[in-house]
Amino acid sequence: MSQYSAGAAFRKAVQEESPLQVVGAINANHALLAKRAGFKAIYLSGGGVAAGSLGLPDLGISSLDDVLTDVRRITDVCDLPLLVDVDTGFGSSAFNVARTVKSMIKFGAAAIHIEDQVGAKRCGHRPNKEIVTKQEMVDRIKAAVDARTDENFVIMARTDALAVEGLESALDRAIACVEAGADMIFPEAITDLPMYSQFAKAVKVPVLANITEFGSTPLYTVDELRGADVGLVLYPLSAFRAMNKAAENVYGAIRRDGTQKNVVDTMQTRMELYERINYHSFEQKLDALFAASKK
Repeated sequence: MSQYSAGAAFRKAVQEESPLQVVGAINANHALLAKRAGFKAIYLSGGGVAAGSLGLPDLGISSLDDVLTDVRRITDVCDLPLLVDVDTGFGSSAFNVARTVKSMIKFGAAAIHIEDQVGAKRCGHRPNKEIVTKQEMVDRIKAAVDARTDENFVIMARTDALAVEGLESALDRAIACVEAGADMIFPEAITDLPMYSQFAKAVKVPVLANITEFGSTPLYTVDELRGADVGLVLYPLSAFRAMNKAAENVYGAIRRDGTQKNVVDTMQTRMELYERINYHSFEQKLDALFAASKK
């Protein structure tokens, strides 16, 4: 029997759904909710790990182990292929990139994207980004490809060059990354729909559109992106933003009103939670063990 490959599952999903919707899951519970909603692939955002798990900004502060902790928690309970943001590879050398790739495969991830910003990186939709040379980015991709212990594991190259050096530079970098072995391309902070078609035509591999809220990229629809030859559509933090807003509203109401009665109708019920995490099957096994011990 052949061994399961999360990377192969991710590639299959890209082939079967065009474009593939990849939704961000900030934790294991959200991964289960995404699967329940019908998504075929999920995503762990580096900015989400920083803000959600650490309470810190997305400025290259989080570590490989921080991300791996959330990867393991998600892959332990959800079998959807997981795309992971690994920033610049968590280190300054090819050895760091290689360690990151091997660890991601070991912890059950299906794919990563690695970017061409400097180590002190920023959110891709913030100003004043700095990028490394094209050669350094190519070296990152080569190190990632060479480190794969599963040939189906997906190496996606993200370039932030559009906002820094312009479209031609971004296209040039994307082409160079594909030549170095990148399986897919993630052009960050695209501002015009036809640009995606230009990337797809130039690189001839699947192109990802990052449709994040409150950023540089308009909230294009799946149909619009399909028409621009986009292969994957990413919604990195949509549920996370909604979750945060809901939490703020509930905290405010309890503090203001002295009760949660006025916001109960906005909450997931206890029974809904139990159903989403398959609580009753665990409890039934526990009951069976207790019953057996009493005999």
